[in-house]
Amino acid sequence: MDFAPELITIGQKAKDAARKLAYAGTAAKNKALLAMAEALLNHEQKILEANRKDVEAAIQKGTKKSLVNRLALTSEGIRQMSDALKEVVNLGDPVGEGEFWTRPNGLRIQRTRVPLGVVAMIYEARPNVTVDAAALCLKSGNAVILRGGSEAIESNKILSKVIAGAAESQGMPTACIQLLENTNRQWVQQLMKMNGYVDVIIPRGGAGLIETVVKEATVPVIETGTGVCHAYVDGEADLAKGVSIVFNAKTQKPGVCNALEAVLVNEAVAQEFLPLLGEKFRDYGVEIRGCEKTCAILPYAAKATEEDWGIEHLDLIISAKVVQGVDEAMDHIYQYGTKHSETIITENYTTAQRFLNEVDAAAVYVNASTRFTDGGRFGFGAEIGISTQKLHARGPMGLQALTTMKYMIYGEDQIVT
Repeated sequence: MDFAPELITIGQKAKDAARKLAYAGTAAKNKALLAMAEALLNHEQKILEANRKDVEAAIQKGTKKSLVNRLALTSEGIRQMSDALKEVVNLGDPVGEGEFWTRPNGLRIQRTRVPLGVVAMIYEARPNVTVDAAALCLKSGNAVILRGGSEAIESNKILSKVIAGAAESQGMPTACIQLLENTNRQWVQQLMKMNGYVDVIIPRGGAGLIETVVKEATVPVIETGTGVCHAYVDGEADLAKGVSIVFNAKTQKPGVCNALEAVLVNEAVAQEFLPLLGEKFRDYGVEIRGCEKTCAILPYAAKATEEDWGIEHLDLIISAKVVQGVDEAMDHIYQYGTKHSETIITENYTTAQRFLNEVDAAAVYVNASTRFTDGGRFGFGAEIGISTQKLHARGPMGLQALTTMKYMIYGEDQIVT
């Protein structure tokens, strides 16, 4: 493939930066991160002005309200981004971690963590991803090429300029943080095939984006997941807990991948539980799309279609199904889940353990909201994405997920015989 000359320049600069970042010390990287955090606060008004342009353009295009909300920044949001950078400073640096052992022939082998190299992030809507990705890549010694969605281009331009400038002012390599300002899709298609320049691509966004990257990229991909997340309310559930957890998982922030998309209710408690949940949802404006049994119990619920069971609504919409028990619930999750986050509400220890052991997902909960599937809430600091694949990272990806292993062998004239 013929690459755009500008894209080759960006790729080469990233390679050069990654080479230097690989051996940058922890103290130097932390100093740059603190400068980036301060710079965000110092440029708050410029960031808000740029973001306002993006939001106004999105509204004029008729963008869904939930997506506009993901796009919008506030003074508090900028402060949170700044705080997230400081949290990354406090995290341990994975580069250089490892172990050492000696073979019978005297060879001393050291296995140590090293950066991946050049990470390309392709993402949508959320400007905070620009900062989170840059911070995690820098701390783990990786150069990053950022390609956000066109809907957030003005926000991403100013954010990347501010943090890249701050990092470079503290001695970090030039071009260690770069943004593709050209929103032409051809550039994205080329970026996904730049094996000589990019070491890994991480897509973060809707199902369409992720599917496209996985199918078309020749560069290795870490697949972050769409989240068709389920809650199973068991026949031995505390129903008050169930209402609280399901309501939180759906409504606390509906436009994100760890938000709940479906609730499965044991038939033994459906007559009691669904009206409790349904009224709370109806008061909040959540649309319920249910199976026949659900609709019989909740006359105001819409009838679910086959598509509703496997879709990531990312909105105040939830699918609801009455099931016979945990086996049918797990079968449903197996068929329609995306291996992201699943939760069971039950007071039965044995049932809970079956659910934990048998449900195949990156995160499986007992009596807790799926909204906790997040790098920050897991104690990893800012996250670069939530992987739903099994190689090489799974679940919320923090610093360690942005490294790989290297073997360093010390010898004294050993040869193979």
